Amino acid sequence: MELQRTALPGTGVAYSLATAEGQHIGVVAHLSGRRDLISYDPQDPERVLHSVALDQSEARTVAHLLDLPVFVDQVTALARGLDGVEAVRIPVPAASPYCGRSLGDTRARTRTGASVVAVVRDGRVIPSPRPDFEFRPGDGVVAVGDDAATAALRELLING
Repeated sequence: MELQRTALPGTGVAYSLATAEGQHIGVVAHLSGRRDLISYDPQDPERVLHSVALDQSEARTVAHLLDLPVFVDQVTALARGLDGVEAVRIPVPAASPYCGRSLGDTRARTRTGASVVAVVRDGRVIPSPRPDFEFRPGDGVVAVGDDAATAALRELLING
């Protein structure tokens, strides 16, 4: 399956894919946090048949129902101009072994090389979380590191 990602300047990011049965679906992730679920016409993949708008809470609920870690959002403005460094936002799924546990328990920097610089919770940013900060389902961990480090942190937060 191929997931296509398209930047929508001033709006957000559009994601689209074709299922194994040939259905074309997508999600528009708005900068505001709103998510639009979209299904396309099988005869005309550019024509939207249905669209459902979800707020942040509804989108998280649907993601949890689908048992998804969602995706890694690029937080591009943080790492602009720093070759080899990226800033990402990693959602913490309800099934994460670190839900209800502290940042210090992860030993994230030591184990992955990525630095956790903030956590987004319920639309607010918690900068520089302390080692005793406890994760909750739906938290968005903002981390900085190279590709390998941020991928390792994503894997750690999702699977332990």
